[in-house]
Amino acid sequence: MALRLVSDFDLRKDVLPWLRAQRVASAAAGARGGGPGVLENNYESLRILNVERNGNVIYTYKDNKGNVFFGLYDSQTRQNEHLYTFEKDLHVVSCSVNSDRTLLAASLVHSTKEGRKNELQPGSKCLTLLVEIHPVNNVKVLKAVDSYIWVQFLYPHVESHPLPENHLLLVSEEKYIEKFHIQVIQEDGSRVVIKDSGHLPRERVAEDFVWAQWDMSEQRLYYIDLKKSRSILKCLQFSADEKFNLMFEAPLDITLSDSGFKLVNFGCDDLQDQENLSKHLTLCVFTNHTALLNTFLLLGSLCVCYSPKFDSWEKFTYSVFYFHKGHGKTFTAALGSVDSHVTKGLTFLNLDYYLAVYLPGHFFHLLNIQHPDLICHSLFLTGNSEVVDMLPHSPLQSLSGSLVLDWCSGKLYRALLNQSYLLQFLWNARLDCEKMAVLHCVLSCGGDRRFLEAKIIQWISENISACHSFDLIQEFIIASSYWSICPETSNMDKLLPYSSVLTWNTEIPGITLVTEEIALPFMKVHSFKGYWEKLNSNLEYVKYSKPHLHYNNSMVRREWHSLISEEKTGRRRSMVYVKNILDNATKVISNLEARNLEPRLTPLFQEEDNHQRLLMGLMVSELKDHLLRHLQGVEKKKIEQMVLDYVSKLLDLVCQIMETSWRKHSLHPCVPHFSGRASAAEFKVFHIMTRILEATKSLFLPLPPGFHTLHTILGVHCLPLHNLLHYIDSGVLLLTETAVTRLMKDLDNTEKNEKLKFSIIVRLPPLIGQKICRLWDHPMSSNIISRNHVKRLLQNYKKKPPSSVIHKSSFSVEFLPLNYFVEILTDIECSNQALYAFEGHDNVDAKFVEEAALKHTMMLLGL
Repeated sequence: MALRLVSDFDLRKDVLPWLRAQRVASAAAGARGGGPGVLENNYESLRILNVERNGNVIYTYKDNKGNVFFGLYDSQTRQNEHLYTFEKDLHVVSCSVNSDRTLLAASLVHSTKEGRKNELQPGSKCLTLLVEIHPVNNVKVLKAVDSYIWVQFLYPHVESHPLPENHLLLVSEEKYIEKFHIQVIQEDGSRVVIKDSGHLPRERVAEDFVWAQWDMSEQRLYYIDLKKSRSILKCLQFSADEKFNLMFEAPLDITLSDSGFKLVNFGCDDLQDQENLSKHLTLCVFTNHTALLNTFLLLGSLCVCYSPKFDSWEKFTYSVFYFHKGHGKTFTAALGSVDSHVTKGLTFLNLDYYLAVYLPGHFFHLLNIQHPDLICHSLFLTGNSEVVDMLPHSPLQSLSGSLVLDWCSGKLYRALLNQSYLLQFLWNARLDCEKMAVLHCVLSCGGDRRFLEAKIIQWISENISACHSFDLIQEFIIASSYWSICPETSNMDKLLPYSSVLTWNTEIPGITLVTEEIALPFMKVHSFKGYWEKLNSNLEYVKYSKPHLHYNNSMVRREWHSLISEEKTGRRRSMVYVKNILDNATKVISNLEARNLEPRLTPLFQEEDNHQRLLMGLMVSELKDHLLRHLQGVEKKKIEQMVLDYVSKLLDLVCQIMETSWRKHSLHPCVPHFSGRASAAEFKVFHIMTRILEATKSLFLPLPPGFHTLHTILGVHCLPLHNLLHYIDSGVLLLTETAVTRLMKDLDNTEKNEKLKFSIIVRLPPLIGQKICRLWDHPMSSNIISRNHVKRLLQNYKKKPPSSVIHKSSFSVEFLPLNYFVEILTDIECSNQALYAFEGHDNVDAKFVEEAALKHTMMLLGL
């Protein structure tokens, strides 16, 4: 399935065997009464209470007498530990253990004797207790009230040694949060007790809130209070010294009741009737950092996910506020049949670069949180898809990061995107929007990039014409190059293009959306580190960076055309400037070759191809300047290397597509000859090369040197003459000097080949055309050479006064107009003899022109 749930913990597998072993051990020792082993006939009471920051799981269970046992599963050692037993029939609301496992805080109420199991007695007193458990000793009552209390120990970011002071959050149903300061001391060796337990300092952290969420991993508290009926989201960051700061305030355009009360991730709460989850609103906050290639990349994202109370059997509405992007999107998903009742709650899952919205049995929406602007970069699947059917139908609770709890089964998972399944799904995707979304999703998963790219190229080769809304090759080249560079450096996501598609107007079946700008969070502090620095950078970008800063090749296009125009006219700006550009290209090719040591099958990189080298070098120069302007705090050498890597990657992806096609059709690694007939394999490779050219041409991306030569040779092989000339005239085939030189040498002078050669020569730029004509020993080439020679001589010719005497030509032809014309040419040649001797014109002179003119005349007269 699209989601891969990797099990971190399972109550049945990781706890039950230990409990049963404890029972056996107790029985063997002759134990009687309350021990962990009496669980045997009451295993349904076993449930998870909390997951702490270090990954340890706290669970509870009851014996047949109703005694409540607390246990802890150590995620590092994978061992269980019995923490404490309350010898009363109580129901646990909340529980937390400090990082040193010396204190246990628990909130409990009396259970009913009748009715459903675990139902709470209305109006019962809630006891909040603090217990010394190293060893088990005193119990202190922190609260005894008629409202529910939830508890949560703060965990320091550094756990190198036991801390003398612990900090405990108490969250009250009366809408306030307190923080207790608890000092501990050691007595009699290793015994830990609370110091001055009768007077524990406390402070009010928040009050008058209607919703709160705890982020155990980052030690953050999010809560919403209502000011003049307006929802304000606030965030408190608890630091290593256990102090806390109000980090931001952000207005939320959602409707909340001041009489409501909702907690998220304060333990595993079963106070709600889980079967009616669909009737309650869902609200959660996600922030992201992701581990990729053994490094942590701070995305600086801040998403608030919201779904109002469900009020229709036909559609489901939910909103995602992308605060780090400055806009929010409200989605409305069609549920299909009126009979398809919603019995489960909406689940939001955090998946690094993505956010999953999941309604069991109905739809699965994978939202791109780093680039959420276009809906086509997010994947939406309805209940008709087997992907939706394969997802768990029990409600999932998203904890910090990608940690997910299935409270029904007592399992703790890491939710990851299933890359292998998504690759398989890519082959079966029907809609263009699905192909686009899955392509980006697969690339974001990381892993063996070479293997991944090979799989995608294989899919592209088989589906080259399957997309109508975007160019598959173009999108793959841009997206894969982006993912090869962006994870290495912060803020690169704003500077490099993510997609070749800038707008998307096609509707996606089953879902509609409305996008609105939202007010940005107001940061309450002025010094930022880590995640907060990145988030603040994102907010500043949204405020001040319009239009967007994504790099494009428009400057490269203008400069390249300017250089080519100068070359055609024989003028060229500073040689130092051009040399620097060509040196950049040499570095790119060297960088590419150093990363790919395997021999190539395709005959590329076998010629200079100065036009493509100029394009490469210009792109390196422009991209480097772009990154130096906008990428602060990064060394110049690192930026230069990133630019070389990026441009090398663009070329490498083209080479990979070519290699795959060449290997698939079993073509010979040598450059094919012009003679002979084209095979079906050559025609297919020519088609792929044409699609590559189309993809790179609109984005003005460089191609490997030798690409155009190979493409032209295959074009001559595969196309009839009129099609070939049409391809040349429309710019699909670019005539290179290398290709045309080979054509002149490989093909003999049959009537068909003469027609081809002449058609090619007249389409060449003048400078190249002159060189090629000298390689073809034929009257046509002589005629062209003569015309060019005459044109060059007469460009600056100033007519002299007519001479009364016409000098007798030394030539034997008695044709006065020709004699007179040749005499003029001879005079010009004599006056410019030194210049033409220096430039070298291969003995092309007036005599050569006269002979060519006579031969041409005789051909026209049929003599």
